[in-house]
Amino acid sequence: MKILITGSAGRVGRAIYIKLMTNYDVVGLDKTPCPTADYVGDIRDHDLIKQVLDGVDVIIHTAALHAPHVGLHSDDNFYTINVDATEQLALLGIEAGVKQFIFTSTTALYGSASTPLGKTGWINEQVIPKPKSIYHKTKIAAEAKLEAISIKHTLPITVLQMSRCFPEPADIMALFRNSRGIDARDVAHAHLCAIEKKLNGFNRFIISGVTPYSKEDCQQLYRQADKLIAERLPTLADAFKQRGWPLPTCLDRVYDSTKAQQQLGWYPKHDFNSVLAMLDDESAEVLPVLKNN
Repeated sequence: MKILITGSAGRVGRAIYIKLMTNYDVVGLDKTPCPTADYVGDIRDHDLIKQVLDGVDVIIHTAALHAPHVGLHSDDNFYTINVDATEQLALLGIEAGVKQFIFTSTTALYGSASTPLGKTGWINEQVIPKPKSIYHKTKIAAEAKLEAISIKHTLPITVLQMSRCFPEPADIMALFRNSRGIDARDVAHAHLCAIEKKLNGFNRFIISGVTPYSKEDCQQLYRQADKLIAERLPTLADAFKQRGWPLPTCLDRVYDSTKAQQQLGWYPKHDFNSVLAMLDDESAEVLPVLKNN
């Protein structure tokens, strides 16, 4: 099986490439030259895309403009790259005989729906997004385009909405692994599970760390998160105490990945313990916690 990964020089695209390359024929496309970019060029280049798609069975599409690009690129650029190029890639893939399309999306697109007033937001795939930025709007639009294509052409398309996944201070990252964060390696594993399951039709999944909380905890998470964390995650609370890190009194949102666990057979393994281990190993994937002066 031959798999194309777009955005293969990025952190997540690279992680997916490395995860899949031992068992599949993987090719990567990115604007940035690197060992995981077999083709270097623009995702909007029609002729290049047709060349790259030769013999491809599965497309994994991670290439996009992201939140840090807001204000640095025009709204038109966001639409042509995040929406139009996604639609073109899927349609050209159908012409080339592609059998499955996996779209790497983001939980950020839920926007202000993630943070309702007065309580912690509980976000699953049934929540209606309330976008706040051009980034959010274009990812929603791209998902809608793909859903229409899936229905019209009976192409299996899976959308994986990944939660927070970038280097940041270890205390924040560790906390978020149980509410609104994920390791890039677990994101890569979710893509592998999506390939292997190959669900029919159009499917959308939130990809985020397993949470010990429930929807009924939202009021307490908003006002007394520290007490609930100590109760549900005593080893995390002990680790924070040993390192002199305070627990937060409020967690503003939880992304629920139950559907992905049940339907994709996916389960993340890099929890807060992994974050602390990376910190102690001085990994560039996690930032040190700055001490207050």
